[in-house]
Amino acid sequence: MKKVLMPLVMVAVLAVIPYVAVEYGKLEYLFGVVIPYTAAVLFIAGFLYRIVDWLRRPVPFRIPTTAGQEKSLDWIRRNPIESPHRAWEAAARVLSEVLFFRSLFRNTRAELHKGTTLAYASNKWLWLGGLAFHWSLLVIVLRHARFFFVMVPGFADFLDHADSFFDVTLPALYLSDAVALAAVTFLVARRFADAKVRLLSLPTDYFPLFLIGAIVTVGILMRYIVRINVMPVKDQMLSLVSLSFAPPGEIGSLFYVHLFLVSVLLVYFPLSKLMHMGGIFLSPTRNQCNNSREKRHVNPWNYDIKFRTYSEYEDDFREKMKKAKLPVEKQ
Repeated sequence: MKKVLMPLVMVAVLAVIPYVAVEYGKLEYLFGVVIPYTAAVLFIAGFLYRIVDWLRRPVPFRIPTTAGQEKSLDWIRRNPIESPHRAWEAAARVLSEVLFFRSLFRNTRAELHKGTTLAYASNKWLWLGGLAFHWSLLVIVLRHARFFFVMVPGFADFLDHADSFFDVTLPALYLSDAVALAAVTFLVARRFADAKVRLLSLPTDYFPLFLIGAIVTVGILMRYIVRINVMPVKDQMLSLVSLSFAPPGEIGSLFYVHLFLVSVLLVYFPLSKLMHMGGIFLSPTRNQCNNSREKRHVNPWNYDIKFRTYSEYEDDFREKMKKAKLPVEKQ
């Protein structure tokens, strides 16, 4: 229970700090300008450092994981996505993982029935929860692009109308907000409900879920309950994008809680498992072609060796091979 309460308390404390500091300490400039700029610099620097570090790691072996027939003889049907042969097929495979969680869709669970009977069954709930979580967050991030441009981009305006299609509340309910909150709740509840996952889970597994859940919750509060004025918010975001250090205008304290939690997420991102967002594109088990039958892949760490061909070997030992009655290609 400690590994759950500790990250939960940490997120609660992180949410209280900016509220108290702005409400009673009048530290709007610190939490509205200094901390967001610092978080953005640390995020970009940390993200690039991790990516460059991974790019510099040699990949001496052809190690793609496959779940389909490799290209071999022409009359044997192959699987171009599960066992890619060309670069574009490997790219399609990576994109299918990024956009649709292809391998997670095939995830199964193993359970013991009647003592010693091991049964396997489909486990699509994790795939559905993960897909809803990532896609809803992507829609929310793209929707927020309206705050960073003077003229609202067309894609942001389209997403705004599509996301509030049901229009069942005033202001209109964003479907992505509800889906994101439900998905976070499901992913946390799953770690509680499954004994195996609960045993393997660490505080670092709960912290980002609680942090993202808090960011979404505060955003929902600002839109539907507290109702802050969005025009000063847009002015402040435009000021940050233009690298202006002008002090923020009159904005409610809850906005600084939201912005501070996002800043914490940005700083935490390169140090955590969340870096799988960039690492998935560099995974050698996913982005490599499975063409070892067609092409010889040489380990770059090997030192140069003078290889001896069979014809050279036969030239040296032809007479001895004849005496031993071994077949030779040249008489």
